[in-house]
Amino acid sequence: MRGGAFYRYDSRGGFSLEALLVRFVINLAGLFLAEAIVPGIEIGDTESLVLGTAIFAVVNMLLRPVATLFAFCLIILTFGLFVLIINTALLGATAWIAGQLDLAFTIDGFWSAFFGALIISLVSLVASTLVRGQR
Repeated sequence: MRGGAFYRYDSRGGFSLEALLVRFVINLAGLFLAEAIVPGIEIGDTESLVLGTAIFAVVNMLLRPVATLFAFCLIILTFGLFVLIINTALLGATAWIAGQLDLAFTIDGFWSAFFGALIISLVSLVASTLVRGQR
């Protein structure tokens, strides 16, 4: 079999359920670690963590392609570093939506969101490398 579960597609062209669950767990671990390390990120309970991760997944699925398209020139000019600003905005949008749903998921300002997005990106990078290495 070529490719790990992380890259496996189903017959309709979408990601397999296994790949989506792996991605969800990676994002959950990233948010958990970001909350533990970064002052200003507060996730009150397990329910807020799980639902916040689900919101983060939907925000990434819907808004990341649009933001990347509009910021393409800035991404090229900054050698990809502007992606961190996009990730910061997406994490901030996640916290705002979670607040609208009365979840115990808050981020206090730009720098907390920036460092949280950085940690989530690093966790995702490490986990993706490990998953790819298992194939």
